[in-house]
Amino acid sequence: MKARNLTARQQRFVGEYLIDLNSTAAAVRAGYSVRTANRIGPELLGKTCVAAAVKAAMAERSARTEIEADAVLRRWWDIATANAADVIQYRHGACRYCYGLGHLYHWRSPREFSEAVAEAELKKRPAPTCDGGFDYDHTLSPHPRCPECSGQGVGRVQATDTGQLSGSALLLFDGVKATRDGLEVKLRDRDKALENVARHLGMFNDKVRLQGDAENPLSLLIKQKRPEARHGSHKHGSAYSVYFPYVLIFCNRQGPNPLKLLARPRGIEPRFSP
Repeated sequence: MKARNLTARQQRFVGEYLIDLNSTAAAVRAGYSVRTANRIGPELLGKTCVAAAVKAAMAERSARTEIEADAVLRRWWDIATANAADVIQYRHGACRYCYGLGHLYHWRSPREFSEAVAEAELKKRPAPTCDGGFDYDHTLSPHPRCPECSGQGVGRVQATDTGQLSGSALLLFDGVKATRDGLEVKLRDRDKALENVARHLGMFNDKVRLQGDAENPLSLLIKQKRPEARHGSHKHGSAYSVYFPYVLIFCNRQGPNPLKLLARPRGIEPRFSP
């Protein structure tokens, strides 16, 4: 149906709903009562004419911005499946003694050695020697028989040059933050991205249904016990109160029956009274 089948307030609701996809907030902004907006909003979306208008408005907006649901879904999927090791890695390299002559301390260069000698003299410490040689390279694999590190080497964190990032790794990268302990490489939340994909595909049902759920154990138990109570001494009209000697635990995502009844004392059944 076209928008002309809507009332002025319904048309405004459609426009407001596109802002944040919150039916309750959209109903309030469209002029409906705050007290009933949480009911009116979903009811409006349930009307065929309103739902069609929302769908058409979303299609028009997508055409204007050239954004499609598939493109958004693909972006979330790329983030969810990105390899964090393409952005930042923890590596083990040779320690200072792995490849030094005679497994003695290995210097990077004569300049590094000269600076160490000068510092030792300034602090009145014994001067180091260069018996282990020069050209230490921390990117080499640890020496398997190094007496100092036992082949374990030295661990270090290495971030990839962000100018070299591309594809899903670039989407995963979320900037660098300076902290008092150094630079922190920030990554987007892959678990959240995967959750967004799952929700887009309708894999989650987070609603815990109790009222109107035919398989709800509480409803089944009340239906079972109510006829018995009506024929007993506690019958007073059609109103009954039920007392359960149970511990009630509401559990989300626990199958079709989210209500678990635990710790029932032996021999005690629910009682109904007015």
